[in-house]
Amino acid sequence: MDFEKTIIITGGAGFIGSHVVKLFVKKYPRYKIINLDKLTYAGNLANLKDVENMPNYQFIKADICDYENIKKIISTNNVNGIIHLAAESHVDRSIVDPFTFARTNVMGTLSLLQAARDFWEPTGWSDNCRFYHISTDEVYGALELNRPEGDPSASECGGGPFGDKFFTEDTRYNPHSPYSAAKASSDHFVRAYHDTYGMPTIVTNCSNNYGPFQFPEKLIPLFINNIRHRKPLPVYGKGENVRDWLYVEDHARAIDVIFHKGVIGETYNIGGFNEWKNIDLIKVLIKVTDRLLGRPEGADDDLITYVTDRKGHDMRYAIDSTKLKDELGWEPSLQFEEGIEKTVRWYLDNQDWLDEVTSGDYLKYYERMYSK
Repeated sequence: MDFEKTIIITGGAGFIGSHVVKLFVKKYPRYKIINLDKLTYAGNLANLKDVENMPNYQFIKADICDYENIKKIISTNNVNGIIHLAAESHVDRSIVDPFTFARTNVMGTLSLLQAARDFWEPTGWSDNCRFYHISTDEVYGALELNRPEGDPSASECGGGPFGDKFFTEDTRYNPHSPYSAAKASSDHFVRAYHDTYGMPTIVTNCSNNYGPFQFPEKLIPLFINNIRHRKPLPVYGKGENVRDWLYVEDHARAIDVIFHKGVIGETYNIGGFNEWKNIDLIKVLIKVTDRLLGRPEGADDDLITYVTDRKGHDMRYAIDSTKLKDELGWEPSLQFEEGIEKTVRWYLDNQDWLDEVTSGDYLKYYERMYSK
């Protein structure tokens, strides 16, 4: 079968990546979609059961840091699009092991860029080529919480319920964790390849995602599982840190729009205009989870346990997605109440998936499959 495009999606067995893979495979039958994933602890092919046998889908187990292998994969498959999601992304892990984050997020991105350049540059950067790099809002640092009204440094774009400023595409980078520092570095490399070599690149920075298939080290699936088993809910500090939350399928839709319509060399911020203090979000999770489990309201409020705050914990993130809305027509489709209801219900309805991921049994299967 002749395909219009061949696109590599890195990290396609992970949380966000699997949603992007499924969207592209189903929506674009004339595209060949290659899911390239190393299958580390957060990668799970069970996330892709509904597309694994489709004729335009292929899985390749590979490490993005293996430059020679990536170069071979790109040339052998005549790849003309890369959507780069593969990354180490858990801040707590980055504090313990920053070297792994630098290796994967920085050197892995550089490996992909150079391998793509080796294949695309001799063609004169065909209009059909595109390197799309997905990043995070954490590269911008932190916004102040409850900035006083009338402060002369307030942003002209307005503000949210917890402060006068949003992150915009022009916000200065100011990463505070090893994770965000590694992502910031990778963003700079992508832009440098555009400016130096003319590579057709796009960068997006997104707020916190939530939804089905998220690895349960992250707040929402972790806490749903802990409520289910009546385990403590560890809250950093006083729970006053604020995050902007976006349903993962809305992020996948944004990636689709930007990949096809975004302007080369540009940056787009993707956010939900949906800020929540951690403690308020946790109380909503308890309320919804208890209701769906048939427990009385407030039955699990006593699970909240305040713990020592994370080192370098940013107080507030909030994304301004105005550019993306005005230029490309994207905006979130779900209200948070609807999204969180769908999310809690999915985890409770898919307890086998949650138990297998929590136990690590899925990794043993991959070790046997790919050790041959």
